[in-house]
Amino acid sequence: MTDWRFRPDPISPRVLELSLDADQYPAAIDAGRLDVRWFTDGTYSFHYREDTADGAWECRFDHHPKPDGPNAHYHPPPTAGSAEASPLTEEHPLDCLFWVCEWIDERVTTLHDADDG
Repeated sequence: MTDWRFRPDPISPRVLELSLDADQYPAAIDAGRLDVRWFTDGTYSFHYREDTADGAWECRFDHHPKPDGPNAHYHPPPTAGSAEASPLTEEHPLDCLFWVCEWIDERVTTLHDADDG
């Protein structure tokens, strides 16, 4: 992580935006970011995004009421489209954050492996 900020501002935060260290990614990735939303009722959203010259690769892990699917769901890459059951089963906010950070670490490793191959 190279930077963080609350959006829209620290007085009334809606999103914790974490800018990830672009030097940790292969050269084709210009930037990485994780947007975190967590609410007192236990709902959350972790939106991960990579930016390249060709566009964005993104996905989202959510937990909120969803009438046509499970409350815990995942919007897969590359566009964070239609929801499916989430692989994230943790419930405590820190456990969820650490799980997503490990997932990002595995993603970056996979990118490097593909870049080396």
